[in-house]
Amino acid sequence: MTTVSELIQPRELIGDTGLRPHSPLTRAVHGHRQSRRPHPHHALTTPIVQTATYTFKNSADLCAFMEAKMWGNDPEMAERGEYGRYGNPTVRSVEKRLATLEEGDDALLFPTGMAAITNVLLSILPAGAHVIFTDDCYRKTRQFCNSFLRRFGIETSQVPVGDYAALEQAIQANTRLIISESPTNPYLRVVDLERLADIAHRHRVKTLIDATFATPINVRPLQFGIDLVIHSATKYLSGHNDIMAGVAVGEAGLIHALRQSQGMLGGVLDPHAAALLERGLKTLALRVRQQNQTTQSIASYLETHPKIEQVWYPGLSSHPDYAIAQAQMSGFGGVVSFTIKPIAGETPLATTSRFIDAVTIPLIAPSLGGVESLIEQPALMSYYELSTEERLAIGVRDNLVRLAVGIEDENDILTDLEQALAQI
Repeated sequence: MTTVSELIQPRELIGDTGLRPHSPLTRAVHGHRQSRRPHPHHALTTPIVQTATYTFKNSADLCAFMEAKMWGNDPEMAERGEYGRYGNPTVRSVEKRLATLEEGDDALLFPTGMAAITNVLLSILPAGAHVIFTDDCYRKTRQFCNSFLRRFGIETSQVPVGDYAALEQAIQANTRLIISESPTNPYLRVVDLERLADIAHRHRVKTLIDATFATPINVRPLQFGIDLVIHSATKYLSGHNDIMAGVAVGEAGLIHALRQSQGMLGGVLDPHAAALLERGLKTLALRVRQQNQTTQSIASYLETHPKIEQVWYPGLSSHPDYAIAQAQMSGFGGVVSFTIKPIAGETPLATTSRFIDAVTIPLIAPSLGGVESLIEQPALMSYYELSTEERLAIGVRDNLVRLAVGIEDENDILTDLEQALAQI
């Protein structure tokens, strides 16, 4: 009698299937997995490898590992664990998934987004170098460049975002890096990535884009010639406001050099956080698509409201970078910034605070990219210690609101904003 097992031919579980899922939706779920090789113990999800160090069977096993590390003659052996500061299987799995999402060669995870940017800058900038960054970059990134890096004799220049002539004029013989965000915070300016890369490469300067607000679902800067992409994975990539992480993605040689520096600087992500990040990545495309749609509707509603002064959202034709966003983004993100019209007899700061206090769905909190909608008044949340005049000098208005949209029902959020605006 023929048995069932004889009728069914076993599948080859090891080796590349040759299939490359092109949709970000599929890549977010399956990441770098190109074969049917199972995880340890046949687990569906990546196991959490909770260990600080790794063992070797014997001296020959140790020598084989060292040879693989030195010469790269056995990539699988080279990636086995040695010591927790140099790598972890759970973390490595998530790095490969992120590299696939960004369509980069490799990725490197860090314990926070800020750790990612500071590790990169400390690793690739020699003493006496020059760095250019745009004026709408994250405040702490600018502070790090202007204060900490200068201790090492590193010069910095700030140029207006979108002014490519000023950017090119700022390049010096010792310029090594151009830093920007796309979209930026809080005015959501969108960088012409191809133009930026062309300027930089003509002058043999590396480029770094913080694409946290965009996510790989909406734009992948490496496709436009950018050298290195940074994300605060705390935000959209994890998506649930419950972990902190950062990631750098780029070509293999650059990421390898950063990995060597990370082993010395010591800023590594723990495997539990990596596992939670990977879980968040599996729903990234679904969440971002929902946030894109809802935020577009909210931005359009706010732009026509009589109590709103101005709205900044790349999906609106009124935005200064609308044409660029249309050309290079597949969605415009889950953040919208806007200003409340001043009311006679009341300061803009007070009126805006009353509006924020009146909303019931968005929670007052920093950060963005999670499933919960968050709202903030930057004048109070990030620049409280500055005077109104000092805030205006750096482009932060007292009546500015930043709304980071979650995945709640679109109509519920619109209704909530309507009732809050009615109270001012």
